Amino acid sequence: MPITQIRGVGIHYQVLGENGPWVALTTGGRRGHQEFVPLARKIAAAGHRVLLHDRRNTGASDVLIEGDEVEEAIWADDLRGLLSHLDALPAFVGGSSSGARTSILLALRHPQAVRGLLLFRVTGGPFAAQRLPENYYGQFIRAAREGGMAAVCATQQYQERIAANPANRARLMNMDPGRYIEVMTRWRDLFVKGAHLPVMGVSEAELRSLRAPTIVIPGNDKTHSSESGRAAARLIPGSVLHELPIRDQDVPLIPFEEWAPYEDEIVRVFAEFMKRAVSVKP
Repeated sequence: MPITQIRGVGIHYQVLGENGPWVALTTGGRRGHQEFVPLARKIAAAGHRVLLHDRRNTGASDVLIEGDEVEEAIWADDLRGLLSHLDALPAFVGGSSSGARTSILLALRHPQAVRGLLLFRVTGGPFAAQRLPENYYGQFIRAAREGGMAAVCATQQYQERIAANPANRARLMNMDPGRYIEVMTRWRDLFVKGAHLPVMGVSEAELRSLRAPTIVIPGNDKTHSSESGRAAARLIPGSVLHELPIRDQDVPLIPFEEWAPYEDEIVRVFAEFMKRAVSVKP
């Protein structure tokens, strides 16, 4: 699968489908794009070209721990660059969890790049606000303080990044631990600042300012509660809410793979939504 340089970082991506409107889907957490391949194949079969990619610092893409903005803003600008590189603008963009946040920020920062938003498993609520800063940043800041970059490289998450892209080990080991701690602490603090908003990382005013056609499919675990998805749908003007036949479960996180039985329904409602959006004259 191809790798291209976007804003100085090697981004690993693949495109499924050869014709039709472009769709860019972004996974959640710090996971690579592979978990979305089955869903993307079905969306491509419905008449779309689907872009999947590993964000910087995820999957097989390059690790670069630098930046003054929240990570999702950096990822949004990278995705805009990748879509431009592929001559795929404007596109429908969407994703799950942090992928949904990245898609919203892309629509806020580059509205002309977005034909519509496909949001699912939206993150919000006090449980996520407590869990995610530690999961994304706290554990790695401690590792760097206690054992330098060798300890960071020894964590499971970075072991996965190195296995997928062996050059990432040298990039990390060549980084000053103090600088790593500085950047990760800044990212953590920016993340925490937006963690208690109805939709994590996005203010009510920002959500109300969105003009892209939007569909929201709520999640059903403690990190992606159904109420967070409903809140997004209430606040984004004209958005469509589609609720799957599922109930919230009292578990921290439901792996996306467990949503496999609902993929056909997700594809159907997304395809119908995009068809309507394409038919509306600007």
